[in-house]
Amino acid sequence: MEKKIRVLVAKAGLDGHDRGAKVVAAALRDAGMEVIYTGLRQTPETIAEAALQEDVDAIGVSILSGAHMTIFPAILEKMKEKGLDDILLFGGGIIPEEDMAKLKELGVGELFTPGASTVEIVEYVRKWADEHPKE
Repeated sequence: MEKKIRVLVAKAGLDGHDRGAKVVAAALRDAGMEVIYTGLRQTPETIAEAALQEDVDAIGVSILSGAHMTIFPAILEKMKEKGLDDILLFGGGIIPEEDMAKLKELGVGELFTPGASTVEIVEYVRKWADEHPKE
């Protein structure tokens, strides 16, 4: 039996707009993945801790607040501290192209902007999980 892909979906920081995160969470769930949605106003620490506790394959973070250059690196740092180097960190929101390039250099996966297709997001997560199977 094939193991289900487990994805943690989180809203980081003070951003209170969670519609996009809920749409992505529903699309991943509809595609057969197990989704854990942490809700609003999570810290990098609580996101990394939830990922550890839930034994997820991927973390999807939605940021519309403009704090992406602070929050994504902080999440990566907390993931590293907890030994979560085998987990995908991807995200979405309003993120300028040059910031996307810098975040990807740091180790963040794909970043999806408003209007991205949920099919594209599902395919990306599935492909990544297939290429990086967890023991």
